[in-house]
Amino acid sequence: MKVIDMRCRPAFLHDFFGASPGTQAYQAARWLNRRVGSRDDQHFVNSLTQQGFLDEVAHAGLSRAVVVGRHTPGQHLPNDTIHQIVHGHDSLLGIAGVDPALQGEQAAVVEAERAIRQLGLAGIDIEPGFGVPARQPDDAVYYPIYETCAALGVPVFLMSGPTTPDPRFNDPAGVARVAADFPHLPIVCYHGYWPRVAEIVGIAFRHENVRVVPDMYQFLPGSQLYIEAANGFMADQLLFGSSYPFRPIGQSIDDLHGLGLRPDVLDKVLYGNAAQLFGL
Repeated sequence: MKVIDMRCRPAFLHDFFGASPGTQAYQAARWLNRRVGSRDDQHFVNSLTQQGFLDEVAHAGLSRAVVVGRHTPGQHLPNDTIHQIVHGHDSLLGIAGVDPALQGEQAAVVEAERAIRQLGLAGIDIEPGFGVPARQPDDAVYYPIYETCAALGVPVFLMSGPTTPDPRFNDPAGVARVAADFPHLPIVCYHGYWPRVAEIVGIAFRHENVRVVPDMYQFLPGSQLYIEAANGFMADQLLFGSSYPFRPIGQSIDDLHGLGLRPDVLDKVLYGNAAQLFGL
């Protein structure tokens, strides 16, 4: 079975991902692995080098691993670095990160265009709840990025979830407004706004351009609603992500098989929906 992992980063990318054994950040990466059910909380040491990461992707049998950039006040994973990691590797796709509130709207638009047109990255990630100040996804500052993604024909990725510093900004309500204002723009919600599962499922019911990637939270309490929705109306809108290095890729694939997805839906979640999103 083909698999596209929608959220998969090498440990060497940043200390946050466990790049430096023996540090507090490394222990935090192990802690998060345990919290989301990893059986081996140090598995990610296999990706402390580029070749190690490629080996992990190959060993898990992935067709593609999506390496996600980030640009927030607290963490910057530069788009050129993402490009360097994925360039020349058919098994890897890169997503750029911008922050128009931090960079300035025009500079963020220019960077988004450069990332897609020159670097060949496949979409743009923004993280409103991690801004300073925190914002909602329908804040006006992000609309030039949505317009840019729509014009370029690439998806926009929103990252939120329970690690959002202020839980009030882990609220999917603003996604509905963006989806309505940009009905042809694919909007991909990383972390699936867990634990506010029913709300994002309700928004996906109304707006077919909203995709949901619960990634590591797919395996936590309350997440069965994603599965129930995918077995019904949301079959084309749920996508798989391991959130590696915070959960093993192979274990996550195996665990997904046990959650009760219909066989035809499982194929869509693991591969088909992502392939359609990226035009593969």
